[in-house]
Amino acid sequence: MASSKTRVNPSFSYETLEETLDIKPQGAKLYIGIPKETAFQENRVALIPEAVAVLVNNGHEVLVETKAGEGSKYDDSDFSEAGAKIAHNKEEVYKAPILIKSAPVVEEDLPYLQLNQTIISPIHIPILKKEFIEKMMAKRITALGFENLKDDSGTFPIVRSMSEIAGSAVMLVAGQYLGSANSGKGVLLGGISGIPPTKVVIIGAGVVGEFATRTALAMGASVKVFDNNVYRLKRLQNNLGVRVWTSVIEPKILGKQLKTCEVAVGALNNESGRSPIVVTEDMVMAMRAGSVIIDVSIDRGGCFETSEITTHQHPTFEKHGVIHYCVPNIPSGFARTASHAISNVLMPLLLDASDEGGLDAMLWHNFNMRHGIYLYKGHLTNIYISQRFDLKYTDINLLIASRR
Repeated sequence: MASSKTRVNPSFSYETLEETLDIKPQGAKLYIGIPKETAFQENRVALIPEAVAVLVNNGHEVLVETKAGEGSKYDDSDFSEAGAKIAHNKEEVYKAPILIKSAPVVEEDLPYLQLNQTIISPIHIPILKKEFIEKMMAKRITALGFENLKDDSGTFPIVRSMSEIAGSAVMLVAGQYLGSANSGKGVLLGGISGIPPTKVVIIGAGVVGEFATRTALAMGASVKVFDNNVYRLKRLQNNLGVRVWTSVIEPKILGKQLKTCEVAVGALNNESGRSPIVVTEDMVMAMRAGSVIIDVSIDRGGCFETSEITTHQHPTFEKHGVIHYCVPNIPSGFARTASHAISNVLMPLLLDASDEGGLDAMLWHNFNMRHGIYLYKGHLTNIYISQRFDLKYTDINLLIASRR
């Protein structure tokens, strides 16, 4: 009977195998196109020359359409001195694998889009059209939306920056239109010794409301803030570090405060739909003649019943003796500051993507960036857009996992 004893040949050597780890690929070279925006009232540019210089010095190529920085007072020479190539043909810019826009994709852009292109731009869901999404899906495009791009702290850096600009700007605008030169009441926004301070009512205690409150207080105005979210009101108090008059939105209290105020700011936001109308026409009729309404919520329909969209060229109209300022995209009126803020977020993001081996490789590691993707290689990965247009939704985590 053969021995069942295991024979070990001394010529073999047994060693443990090394563990195979997920090794990051070598840095990828990025080729970025920046077109000139044709969208309504868009003056911003997504990368400023200083950011372009950093990208070019890191070995990347940037192609800028001629006059792309015109609205932000950047010349073609500013970009070319930073190392960018200037394209005099829109078609040439759109051939870049990565396209960076400061405005949403509009109808004129669609014929130029390339197969498997990556687009970084705002989405602006209220004006989005189903056929835009379908055409982008057909071209297997990967699209990253500014609004949903998160940072390591879990906040939305570009939205926050734009809200900070809008909030600070509304008080400067209010001060301008209260002046006699603009048929206002001839009142100085703020207080001087011996004269009661100007009364400001702010509806909405988000980032816009907070920065509007900050600026109004700094100018010496008396501020009252309304919001239906008590947590937001508490956060506003804590962030400001001073006690401010706050209230939930109760029509009688709101109406009473609007009657005696000089400035009313609408800064209510709604995640997916239209802003709620909380100030009726009757409330506006009861306001003092020459007072100013600034409806920042006009981007999502407005929260004053009397609001109608205006432009940077013709920013105001008068209704019931009250001056209405209802310009959408207020940050575009301060385009250079807004461009700088957007650029500060996108430039480090692009450098990180390059280090990871490209945007695709970065998505494997970066969950915050995944949150901003609404199209991945032609698959719709945003649940809001999917429900709104009745289009097929696919979970981005499953798509990325299936491609490894």
